[in-house]
Amino acid sequence: MSTLSVGDAAPSFTLPDADGAPVSLSDFAGRRVIVYFYPAAMTPGCTTQAIDFTAALADIAAAGYQVVGISPDTSEKLAKFRTLESLAFPLLGDPTKETLTAYGAFGTKMLYGKEIQGVIRSTFVVDVDAAGNGTISVAQYNVKATGHVDKLRRDLKI
Repeated sequence: MSTLSVGDAAPSFTLPDADGAPVSLSDFAGRRVIVYFYPAAMTPGCTTQAIDFTAALADIAAAGYQVVGISPDTSEKLAKFRTLESLAFPLLGDPTKETLTAYGAFGTKMLYGKEIQGVIRSTFVVDVDAAGNGTISVAQYNVKATGHVDKLRRDLKI
């Protein structure tokens, strides 16, 4: 599994959102996007992280960032998650794990003392230029769900 670093080109993607509509990295041309990868909608840690991003969304937006969450879930499951938790940012599904893999957010990890293949909770800040090409400005792997949004806000001085 390869990982991304600051300054690397951000892999482009087009993935379905919770309503099944395609969303691409290039849709955020000229903006900064927090792209975070999480294992599964409606699980305790992922719910905590998504609620924390929603609670901080006004401050994040005021600082010039947008938030996008990506998991291997289907659009249907993401729609339920969005409604159940009143989430206010796009949730994208990557059932093939192609985008997860391109960002180094899928691979071997430890879970309860066992080595498994799975989603590696990761967060990136991507600067998307006017042409829709992204550059990684922050790359964080193996982040903790609890407290992650607060740490990211401190790191970004939000």
